[in-house]
Amino acid sequence: MLQLTKRTEYGLIAIVHMADRQGAVVSVREISEHYSVPRRLLAEVLKDLCRSNLVESQRGATGGYQLARPAVSITLGEIVTALEGPPSVSSCEALAPAKHGECDLEPRCPIRSPLHRIREGIWALMERTTLSSLVQHGPLVALERPLVFLPGPAPSAQPS
Repeated sequence: MLQLTKRTEYGLIAIVHMADRQGAVVSVREISEHYSVPRRLLAEVLKDLCRSNLVESQRGATGGYQLARPAVSITLGEIVTALEGPPSVSSCEALAPAKHGECDLEPRCPIRSPLHRIREGIWALMERTTLSSLVQHGPLVALERPLVFLPGPAPSAQPS
């Protein structure tokens, strides 16, 4: 349903590593070797995170990257948005803005509203999940309401 790109996965690995190192400047090489991540792609991802003001770069022999803000103030939603934009659940939501609203099924589509609610719920969870909660390895966020899955109605007994 929701699948992040490799770029975003590598970005999350890098930014969680930086948060775990608590303010230390880390190099692309360090992250790449520690997690077996392609160095060139990681460098591109870190540049995107810099442009989004989530990480800062430092030049020089001891240069590298560090978080631009405390981990508690950076959300998973911000990181995903910086690297690939907000996720979409159905192909109709992935249409370019110029084509949005051109779907012939939109007025009577039986899945648009439920999928939209699911997407909004996932996105809200990503926006509440902080980088510090990813580093702590504990519960990511407190849910506003507990998730409850109730079994469907019991099949009615029919005479044979």
